[in-house]
Amino acid sequence: MNLSTLQDAFGRTHTNLRVSVTDRCNLRCFYCMPAENVQFLPRPELLTFEEISRFVELMVRRCGINKVRLTGGEPLVRQSIHELVQQLVNIPGLNDLALTTNGILLPDQAINLYNAGLRRLNISLDTLDRERFQEMTRRDSLDKVLAGIQVAREMGFGPLKLNAVAMRGISEADLVPLAELSRETGIEVRFIEYMPLDAERLWEREKVLYMDKMIEILSREIAPLLPVDIDQSSKPAVSYEFADGRGRIGFISSVTHPFCSRCNRFRLTADGKIRNCLFSLEETDIRGLLRSGVSEEEVIAAVSGSIADKKEGHEINTARFLQPKRPMYSIGG
Repeated sequence: MNLSTLQDAFGRTHTNLRVSVTDRCNLRCFYCMPAENVQFLPRPELLTFEEISRFVELMVRRCGINKVRLTGGEPLVRQSIHELVQQLVNIPGLNDLALTTNGILLPDQAINLYNAGLRRLNISLDTLDRERFQEMTRRDSLDKVLAGIQVAREMGFGPLKLNAVAMRGISEADLVPLAELSRETGIEVRFIEYMPLDAERLWEREKVLYMDKMIEILSREIAPLLPVDIDQSSKPAVSYEFADGRGRIGFISSVTHPFCSRCNRFRLTADGKIRNCLFSLEETDIRGLLRSGVSEEEVIAAVSGSIADKKEGHEINTARFLQPKRPMYSIGG
C-alpha cells in the first residue's frame, strides 16, 4: 500500500503520536486540574485498548508514524495498561514507545510494564520539597513518587527523564535540588515553562519562569550550563550540560522559545479526538469512525485533513491567542 505522509501546509511531516488513555488522575495539580468536582469521561466514551491499537497500527503501517507516547491524565490508573503496551510493542515499524507518568503507581506496575516491553519513561515531579509538593498537587504523595523513580531505576528503564513545570514565584527554590538530583543519578531533568492549559484558566504570562532565567540561576548556583551540540530536530526540549560534565538539563520553553516550526506531533485524546496541536481549538472525531466500521482510507483522510489544517504556531505570544476549552488533563500531557 502507498504511504500517506501526514504533512501540513508548512511542510512539517508528522511521525510522532501522543495517545491519552484516560483523563483521570490521582493528583490534582493546580496548573492542570480543579481541586474538586472534576468531571471525568464516562467509561463508554473512552477508546478501548483494541481501538487504540488498531488506530496506532494503521498510522504506523499507512502514515509513517514511528513514535508513540502514552499519556493521561495519569495513564497508570487505567486498569491493565500493560496489556495495551504489549499490543503496541508488537506493531511492526513502531520504533519508539514511551509513557509519561507521575510515578505514584510505578512500584506496583513497573514489572508488568517492563515485561510488556516498555523501556522509556518520563516521570512528572515538580519539587523535592514535601510541603511544596502537597501545595502544588493537593496530595501528600511525594514519597510514593520518589519510590516510583527508584523502582524504575532498579528495573532498568531508560532513558529515564523527569519533567518539572516551572512557575515564577514558586519553582525558583526547586531548580537547584532537581538539578542536583540529575547530577547524582544521571537522570535528565527537563524544566517546562508553565503553559496556558490550566482547568481554572488562571494562567498569566507573568507566572511563567522563563528558560533564560532558569539557566542564569543554575549557572550561578552550580556551574555554567552549556548547550549540548546535538541535532534537536523535532524534539521539544533543548538540552544543556553543566560545564563540569555532571548532569543534563532540558528546557521545554513553549512560551519564550516555541518549537512550532519543527513540530512533528499530533494527539489522540482518551475519547478518540485528533488534535493537531496541544493548543488546537478544533478536533476531529476518530472514535466515531472506528466504531462505525468505515474503511482505512476514510480514517486516514480524516487524520490527514486535521494535519493539513494545522496552524503555523500556537500564537501564545500574540493577541490572537485563545486558550483551549480543554485543560491539560483532558487533552493528554
